[in-house]
Amino acid sequence: MKGTYLGEFEEVVLLAVAIRTGDAYGAAVVNEIEQQLDRSVNLGAVHTALHRLEEKGLVKSEMGGATGERGGRSKRLYLVTALGRRALEEIRQLRNQMWDNIPKIAWS
Repeated sequence: MKGTYLGEFEEVVLLAVAIRTGDAYGAAVVNEIEQQLDRSVNLGAVHTALHRLEEKGLVKSEMGGATGERGGRSKRLYLVTALGRRALEEIRQLRNQMWDNIPKIAWS
């Protein structure tokens, strides 16, 4: 994963895809982020992030079945790849390590 930089928003989108396993499409990812973070998110920004994550090999996409609610159009579904999973694990480990290294006196 070294050398593949993820910004905060890409990380959040990747986490939302992981949470929505099997049902991660643009609008569902937006809903997940808004629910988890209590923050408004633009659908276009999510689509851009999903595209970047796919280019980096952290997610893959496939077309789902057509639905009546979408006028017969298919949804593009996203799944976290093995590389994406490792990236999330590395990010989590790094963040935990940094939190653990804050001197206790810093909180006084």
